[in-house]
Amino acid sequence: MKKYKIVLLSGDGIGPEISEVSKKVLKKLSKNHNFDIEIIEKLFGGIAYEKYGTPAPDETLDQCKKSDAVLLACVGDIKYDSLARELRPESGLLKLRSALNLFANIRPVKIRKSLLDSSTLKKEIVEHVDLIVVRELIGGIYFGKPRGHITNTQIPKAFNTMIYDSAEIERITEIAIKIAKQRNKKICSVDKSNVLEVSQLWRDTVLNIALKDKDISLSNMYVDNAAMQLVKDPGQFDVILTSNLFGDILSDLAAMLTGSIGMLPSASLNNNGPGVFEPVHGSAPDIAGKNMANPIAMLLSASMMLKIGLNEEKAAENLETAVDKVLSNGFRTADLADGSSKVLSCSEIGDKIINEI
Repeated sequence: MKKYKIVLLSGDGIGPEISEVSKKVLKKLSKNHNFDIEIIEKLFGGIAYEKYGTPAPDETLDQCKKSDAVLLACVGDIKYDSLARELRPESGLLKLRSALNLFANIRPVKIRKSLLDSSTLKKEIVEHVDLIVVRELIGGIYFGKPRGHITNTQIPKAFNTMIYDSAEIERITEIAIKIAKQRNKKICSVDKSNVLEVSQLWRDTVLNIALKDKDISLSNMYVDNAAMQLVKDPGQFDVILTSNLFGDILSDLAAMLTGSIGMLPSASLNNNGPGVFEPVHGSAPDIAGKNMANPIAMLLSASMMLKIGLNEEKAAENLETAVDKVLSNGFRTADLADGSSKVLSCSEIGDKIINEI
């Protein structure tokens, strides 16, 4: 029997609720598909700061490095916004990504037929959406130095540095090419090369790599136009390749094409070692503890973990089929309510999914 060790980071807000559903689902899947999964729970985010004075304790990071995969719920709360930046839960995320060298963030955006009417866009606009955003994750303006505040002037100022080297761009481009080859072989590289030197390097480097592979169809788009096109005609995209800052914005915009950000998973990967699998939504502190959260994005993140991180493809398919079956039967969480479906709590929809597995 295969044995896997995963670290579960429940984090803050609704994290513990959706994590509880995920634990039950993974245990059921492991039993059905004859593998053993050890779930090690560690503190991370605001809850870790409250106990250890840091959002990413060394013990947590060390355990993540030793695991086969990391399943992360969500972090953050407005009550931590007054902390020094390095102590905020979001800084813990940056530290985790850096510690595991997670340079590639993969966000699939696919319309589930049962949720077509949940999108705020017209049905004919979103019905064929099936795209993946490939975002560079540990470079660019979020990690660039120098950065800081200038306070010894009459008018306070702050500054950040957007910086990439060609090697960083090459490796994320290779990931996008690998994914595109498994799909429709189309990559749209998004930048702002008309005004940013770093984007000109991005465009030139992506082109040089893509030209070596004759199977790949490469197009380029400025980020402002890409945002507009995602709303106007999202079906034109297959794989979107972009930098850290632009990917952060565009992937959340793309997420809402499906009707709820509570439906979308993501994977953050490197070339060696464990990846981190997490829903793209936030911690929703306003509904934390009310059993109202939608656990499906985290369950689909668990599916990505099973497929990509653990090579348990049949278990992943089993989970996704169960999710689709429950949605097709008209069951929803509050964020997906359409007036005709039956609204269930977080734990209740988790139980429905478990029953279908």
